[in-house]
Amino acid sequence: MTLASERKETRGRRRRQARQEPAEAPGPKQLPWRRLANPFPPMEPLSADQVEEIHLASLSILEEFGIEVMSGQARALFRAAGAEVDEASGIVRIDRGLILDLISTAPSSFALTPRNPERALVLGGNNVNFGFVSGPPNVHDRVRGRRPGNFADYCELVKLAQSFNIVHFLGNQALAPIDLPANTRHLDTYRANLIYTDKIFHSVSIGAGRVRDSIELLAIARGLDIEDLAASPSAITNINVNSPRKLDDAMADGAMQMAELGQAVIVTPFTLMGAMTPVSMAAALAQQNAEALLGIALTQLVRPGAPVVYGGFTSNVDMRSGAPAFGTPENAKANMAGGQFARRYGLPYRTSACNASNAADAQAVYETQFALWGAVMGHGNVTYHAAGWLEGGLVASFEKIVIDVECLQAMSELFQPIVVNEAELGLDAHREIAPGGHFFGCAHTMERYRGAFYEPILSDWQNSENWQLAGAKTATERATEIWQSTLESYEAPPLAKDRLEAIDAYIAKRKEAIGGNEP
Repeated sequence: MTLASERKETRGRRRRQARQEPAEAPGPKQLPWRRLANPFPPMEPLSADQVEEIHLASLSILEEFGIEVMSGQARALFRAAGAEVDEASGIVRIDRGLILDLISTAPSSFALTPRNPERALVLGGNNVNFGFVSGPPNVHDRVRGRRPGNFADYCELVKLAQSFNIVHFLGNQALAPIDLPANTRHLDTYRANLIYTDKIFHSVSIGAGRVRDSIELLAIARGLDIEDLAASPSAITNINVNSPRKLDDAMADGAMQMAELGQAVIVTPFTLMGAMTPVSMAAALAQQNAEALLGIALTQLVRPGAPVVYGGFTSNVDMRSGAPAFGTPENAKANMAGGQFARRYGLPYRTSACNASNAADAQAVYETQFALWGAVMGHGNVTYHAAGWLEGGLVASFEKIVIDVECLQAMSELFQPIVVNEAELGLDAHREIAPGGHFFGCAHTMERYRGAFYEPILSDWQNSENWQLAGAKTATERATEIWQSTLESYEAPPLAKDRLEAIDAYIAKRKEAIGGNEP
């Protein structure tokens, strides 16, 4: 065979292979988007008697001590329902029978549908949804260093959230873009969320105006009226109770607006043991439960049946410095115990996978994993900050996103069932391979090897010699290359031109209306 004919045959073989093998998607190899369900029974650190004891203590907190509710509108709703309201102090005290009646109307599960219905989420039951980092004022990567939050980085983070299939939703602003005006930056971040991703994202819950803007924009993006969106929710927000026992007016107003329009609210007390709660776990859980129940009740006062989620964010502080600590044994136990209370009231459950490390290092990974195991085995339906959180929430880290994506993908593979049947038991392979042989080339292996095992995007399984020859890069260094290549290959999800124009028109009109005033 001549050289020319060899080259022709090689080109023909490559063309045949290209026809036979599907083209790989751009970016790193990863698992497909899929709905996750936890097949394992929840871990329960509390006995049934202990759950009831803490439940009763939380009702006593609501009846005896009450919670300060700064919103006059919210206090009026509680008073009309029969709660005891002290207008001078803002303290609302609620009878245990009333609080249980109010929360009884909340749904045990519900769906959230973004502009791409294939990315819809189900909250409740054993459904598992992992969320992106949200809220940090700073950002970091190995190339550009640590810097204040800005809009350019915000857009890159949203693109990464869209690119990684294991990220199911975006939380409250992947970072705070402080280079934009504070009173209108929510509009810019909503637009970025809508054009760069087709996943569920978080509505900013600071006041009713920011909430209303997100719902109006989501309705436009889905081609629906705002009234239709109530029957098919797209928006979710998280309100924090300012522990101990204080619900501010902006959070309450945001929650009430969401509930009024039929959108989902997560009520999450910010309970750090030793600082925002008494130092003991039982006391922290009782306070968390009391604060969560009051917020949940508020949504049901506005609109009975409105979608709402029981949120838990209990961890501890470093008693030497007072700094928040995450990924601790106490944090993991609280994540599991919080699920017991959510299930007791028949509510979906929100938890988190956080860490307090100052770098994307071993500490960041083992603390995040400890918190994640508590979240998953506590049957959390939505796990916030599961990808990219660093410095106790002060930094969104590009490298940590990739590290977390690897860990989340591995966790999702753990949920997949073990198949046991005649073919999978592989007895034919033993007939083919003699004792002392190997199974690399047997028929059973050749039929399955392409998808036999989880294929990582970050881990390097080379031996030491080959690893050295390849540059001896650590996982953090490899993570830099992955997020860079992911951004290079990013493709925006399609959005109809008329809907994008309507989104831009709405934002322009709102910016003009807001002017120098807060919405």
